[in-house]
Amino acid sequence: MDRQFLGFGLGLRTNHFQHVLDHQPDIDWFEVISENFMIGGGKPKYYLHQVRERYPMVMHGVSLSLGSTDPLDMDYLRRLKTLAAEVQPRWLSDHLCWTSQGGVNSHDLLPMPYTEEAIEHMAARIRQVQDFLGQQILVENVSSYLSYRDSVMEEWEFLQAVADRADCLILLDINNIYVSARNHGFDPDLYLQGIDPKRVQQFHLAGHSDYGDYVIDTHDHDVPDAVWHLYGKALQRFGAVSTMIERDDNIPSFEELYAELQQAKTIAQQQLPAQDLITNHGAALA
Repeated sequence: MDRQFLGFGLGLRTNHFQHVLDHQPDIDWFEVISENFMIGGGKPKYYLHQVRERYPMVMHGVSLSLGSTDPLDMDYLRRLKTLAAEVQPRWLSDHLCWTSQGGVNSHDLLPMPYTEEAIEHMAARIRQVQDFLGQQILVENVSSYLSYRDSVMEEWEFLQAVADRADCLILLDINNIYVSARNHGFDPDLYLQGIDPKRVQQFHLAGHSDYGDYVIDTHDHDVPDAVWHLYGKALQRFGAVSTMIERDDNIPSFEELYAELQQAKTIAQQQLPAQDLITNHGAALA
């Protein structure tokens, strides 16, 4: 997949369905949570298709459990493929993690041990998913609060190795890098430098809860200054990458989120040449 620069988008949330249809805001694209729409019909599906007629979309999942030793859930994959056929997203993504064990879903994005065995395991499962879906997927780095004694490499080395061996792309979550760097005491700049720009297809920006000694990725605050600063460095490293803001709790009005998105655009304008900020659908950054 050649890198597509979609511009600047937001996560499509229930609170904002009607506002988007009524006002058709100047948003480049929307990201939807796949699991919210893997149903036969109903009001959410109606809004999904109405918004999809007006905006490019990408699909983002939380349940592939790529790192688990459970067999891949083929029923889930069939429903995901059916939804993708309906939505025709620009791409699909999920996380570099495991969520289930013994058929029990933890409903959390749990980190991997950074070992050669885990690289091979996860890369093989990603290849299987890509073969089934008929397309490359993106894998996202997660925030973490623990480490494994068996790990023999850094997280960014693990992520890069998985992407290379699976021949998949990367959704780089800038907030998650910051959160994990604070929790584990590494330099987030080293993380950015350890990732191949050719693999990075999308950025996530979000807020978190800072408790001083540790930080939790909660997606219920505005993007803080430290994450904006790291985003500027990411732009210098990776160039124009499709960027969106995630907000999953304490969700403000659409206008407030839209105003926050303008800050991402402003930082991109400061860091990158104007010609690099023309989207694949022909829009120039205003």
